[in-house]
Order: sequence, then structure tokens, then C-alpha cells
Amino acid sequence: MFRGKKYKKVAESIDRNKAYGLAEAIEILKKSELKFDQTVEVHFNLGVDPKHSDQVVRGTVVLPHGTGRSVRVLVFCKDNNLEVAKSAGADYAGGADLVQKIQEGWLDFDAVVATPDMMPVISKVARVLGPRGMMPSPKAGTVTVNVAQTVKELKAGKISYRVDKGANVHAPVGKLSFSVDQLAENAKAVIDSVVKNKPQSSKGTYIKSLTLTATMAPGIKLDMALTR
Repeated sequence: MFRGKKYKKVAESIDRNKAYGLAEAIEILKKSELKFDQTVEVHFNLGVDPKHSDQVVRGTVVLPHGTGRSVRVLVFCKDNNLEVAKSAGADYAGGADLVQKIQEGWLDFDAVVATPDMMPVISKVARVLGPRGMMPSPKAGTVTVNVAQTVKELKAGKISYRVDKGANVHAPVGKLSFSVDQLAENAKAVIDSVVKNKPQSSKGTYIKSLTLTATMAPGIKLDMALTR
């Protein structure tokens, strides 16, 4: 696989036998800055078995400094909530009309919120939204009667995460252009959330590995003790 000069330079500076503190790892990643603003992510490998429902790790967290990207929010609601959603910053708000647009191929949004009474209406597009991770659900906090607060949180940088089949969790923590402190605080918020959501049925080591990486940069192993 072809790797750029900056990638190779950063990779060569990483000691593969060492686990880094969060701030030090961010400083290393910043050496890979390119013409576009890369997304920084934390990757977890967890000691859980996602095949068991009581060991599925999922949650939401509002990043203190946002994600660094503009989030287009669609809200399925009706009556007074239409104006509430728009006043809170929703980019789109409606009901059956938006369902029809999605069925016709429209997907110009990043997050979806719905009031409980709209769930039967949007069930028609569950197969479209579900695989994209945008189907509203109570566990993710996107099926709610508090439309205004949810929209504001999503706009401010609320993210959701869920363990995959390989017991991994991937979560964005901002852009590489963020300051070291901003990225560190965002990453700590995600790490703390994942730690707090440890299933009671999980035995042994919960976080087997923790890695920090960016879009076009190598992964850097983090030391949990130094990170927290």
C-alpha cells in the first residue's frame, strides 16, 4: 500500500512497544497535518461478546468542543413541534412528506430525531436509515418528546457509538486542527462514557486496547492510566 511522506514520518516516530499519554499522542498526530482537516478518532477493542444482548456497549456523549463539522438534523414531528424543531436549529422538520422524499433517494442530512408518535410513520424508511446508523431509537436518545434539547445537543457535537461485531467501538473526537487540549478533552469525554457503560456481565479486562488515529495517519496506542 502506498503511503505518503508525512504518514511514513509519523509512523517512524512511533514506538510500537510503547503506550502513549493522550497529549503526547495528539502531538505526534499533528505532524501528519495535510491540506484537508483530518478527523481524529479513538478506537476501542473491548472485552465483551456483542452476540449477547447484555454485553452490547452503546451510548451517546456531547463532545465539549464539538465535532468540528456541521451537522444537518432532520426531525420527524408534527403540530407545535414543527416550529419548536426549527427554532432549535433543525435543518428539516416534517412527517410523511419527508418519508416520501427519503423513499425517492433524498439523504441530505446527518442525524435524525423523531417524536414517539412519528415512529409508525417513519417505519417505512427503517431499511434506509438503519444501515446508515440514523434510525431514531430511545436508547440513542433520538426518539424523544424534548425535541429542542436533542436538536441543540446534536448541533453542539453530540455523538453516538455502538460496539460492532468484532467488539470494537470507533468514535470521532474532533478535527486535527483543534488544539491539543480540545482534542484531549473530547477524547476523555468519550473514554469516560465508554467506561461508564461497561456491562455488568462483562468479566475480565474491559478495555483491551485503546488507539488514537486520524484519517490519514497511523494509529497510536494509548496508555489507559495516563489517558484518564
